[in-house]
Amino acid sequence: MDTVRYVTAERVAHLTLNRPDALNALTPDQRDHLIHRLGEASADPGIGAVVITGTGRGFCAGADLRGNGGGSTADGAPGASAERVPGDVARTIRLGAQRLVAAVLDCEKPVIAAVNGTAAGLGVHLALACDLVLAAESARFIEVFVRRGLVPDGGGAYLLPRLIGPHRAKELMFFGDALSAPEAERLGLVNRVVPDAELPKTARDWAARLAAGPTRALALTKQLVNASLDTDRASAFAAEAAAQEINMTTRDAQEGVRAFVERRSPDFQGR
Repeated sequence: MDTVRYVTAERVAHLTLNRPDALNALTPDQRDHLIHRLGEASADPGIGAVVITGTGRGFCAGADLRGNGGGSTADGAPGASAERVPGDVARTIRLGAQRLVAAVLDCEKPVIAAVNGTAAGLGVHLALACDLVLAAESARFIEVFVRRGLVPDGGGAYLLPRLIGPHRAKELMFFGDALSAPEAERLGLVNRVVPDAELPKTARDWAARLAAGPTRALALTKQLVNASLDTDRASAFAAEAAAQEINMTTRDAQEGVRAFVERRSPDFQGR
């Protein structure tokens, strides 16, 4: 069975986690495959958007803790029942969960999470790293780490406070309670909640709109917004000016200006 389905259609790359019996808990191989495919989509001029979703009742239940007998942390690093040396866990986290989240954040194409069911642990952070988050009504978000006596990984303590503030982030991480899709939308973690049956179509529609847009302008916009959370005003303004300079050399920017002057719809080519 292909545990990560990869399909491209109409300039959209669709990545589907396909271990429904395990609620799409990620194995190291799946994680590395996702990273590889995100890198490919980022570099491919024929791709304009990416959708990540899952099969069955789960979007992603986090890292697979059962594949190696339970002797691991949430990211697959050696746990209490396995021999380890100092540095093993930190190294595995850096090369595993953090690398996956970075692959989403650094992807030069807009990435949509279509959260079809339970997102827990690393699965939550995989969704929140995406540029847009759609959720089925049945979806749930669970910062499950505390239930296992673990510290959040996959950039959770970086992502959550920037999205909902430190107090709300601590509430979710300290208690590990399940958050419904409507509650996640109310907090600002989710862009839109839709009926379960409408999630695939909504994700396709949003991705199609993005894929038909000015790809380089979207990439630069994503970069500016992500960087703005960690920089001062002067640096942000300088980055904005540099992005404008770069973008005005693209075909799509020139076409957009021409289309405005000629009072017609632009024909963007992603270049």
